[in-house]
Amino acid sequence: MTWTDYDSAACSIARTAHVLGDRWTVLVVRDLFNGVRRFDALQDHLGISRDVLTKRLRLLVDEGLVETRPVRDEGERTRHEYVLTDAGRELRTVLVAIMDWGDRHRAGAAGPPVGVRHAGCGEAVHAHLVCEAGHEIAPATRTELVPLDGARLRTR
Repeated sequence: MTWTDYDSAACSIARTAHVLGDRWTVLVVRDLFNGVRRFDALQDHLGISRDVLTKRLRLLVDEGLVETRPVRDEGERTRHEYVLTDAGRELRTVLVAIMDWGDRHRAGAAGPPVGVRHAGCGEAVHAHLVCEAGHEIAPATRTELVPLDGARLRTR
C-alpha cells in the first residue's frame, strides 16, 4: 500500500492543522508561552482584531489546548487569563521546530531576532528528531510512514 491509498483526513497532521493551521492561532500560542495571558494584552501585542482573537481563543479552549482562569485585580472587575493546558504546553516542541526552520530560512541578513535557551544551563534549545532506538534523524535522512491502528483506507 502507498500513502495515497490511505484517508489523509485521518492523518494526525491534518487533524492538528485544523487547530493550528491558521497564522493567528500559532502566534496566540507563542504569546501564551511567553507569558501574555490576558485578552487585551494578547490583542495589543499581536495587533489582532477582537473578533479574530475571540474566535482563535475559543477554538484553543474548545480543543483543550487553553483554559481560562478568573483573575481580579484590586478595584477591577473579574477578567479571565488564558493559560496553556498540558496538551497546549506540549506544543513547545512544535514551536521550537518552526522557529528553528524560520531561523535558517526566513531570518534575513540580521539573523534571528530571539533564541530559546535552557533555563537550567543556558545553552540553546533546538528541536531534533530521534527514533526510539536513540538515533538522531537529520533533515535529509530517509524516513517512511507506516500504517498504525488508526489508519483508514481511502474510499473511492
